[in-house]
Amino acid sequence: MDFETLKFLSSPLPLFFTGYLILYLIAYFIIFRSWARRLRPEASSCAISLAHGTPAVFLAFRAILFDSAPDFHSQNTPFQSLVLDYSIAYFFMDLVHYLIFYPTDVLFIGHHLATLFVFLTCRYVVYHGACAILVLLILAEVTSLCQNVWTLASARRSDVKFAAKLYDFLSPPFYALYSVVRGFLGPYFVYRMLVFYSSGAADSVIPKWVWISWVFVVFTAISVSILWISNLWIQMYREKMKKVEKKVS
Repeated sequence: MDFETLKFLSSPLPLFFTGYLILYLIAYFIIFRSWARRLRPEASSCAISLAHGTPAVFLAFRAILFDSAPDFHSQNTPFQSLVLDYSIAYFFMDLVHYLIFYPTDVLFIGHHLATLFVFLTCRYVVYHGACAILVLLILAEVTSLCQNVWTLASARRSDVKFAAKLYDFLSPPFYALYSVVRGFLGPYFVYRMLVFYSSGAADSVIPKWVWISWVFVVFTAISVSILWISNLWIQMYREKMKKVEKKVS
């Protein structure tokens, strides 16, 4: 067994994955046991996403803040590596969830595989660039709390009045926040990454094929996110128009 394999096995990644697995099972069999069977997998996925998203934002922010020389190509600090492991474990667990319950959802499966590629190469291949990747993690997960509550409310809005009211209340601010983060802040930061890496400043520690892959994956993910939120805005507009038409008639 080589050194890199030993280093991977000695990381906290298996422990984090086990934690997410236990939480998923608790959510599926206990917390959401009264929900319809078709809704329980999605709700359990939201449970582990809640456990990952907001904590990951604060952890990533702290990992960047306490880096003595943060840069797009700086060496990963031990705490930054820990945060990466925390997120890698989550995406592995959620990927297992999709492969078991939604094996035909190629969009989310592809998203998780691409995200894992970025995190794993940063953490276990080049050992540099975590600052850039963690900023992307912050931008991706800053809407996580609102999105997961919105998703849970959406799942029950047809049979629970409070869920329907919560869904209607959260939709506009969630859509607005998501649009700003994914439509403006995300693209701007990816542009900054592209300018820096294309200058060759990181070539000695991050191979071109790695950073090109990172930029491509993130750009694609942001594009899909913009398409997704655009469709939600259109759907909300149509629902509002239907309600107006009913009142008029």
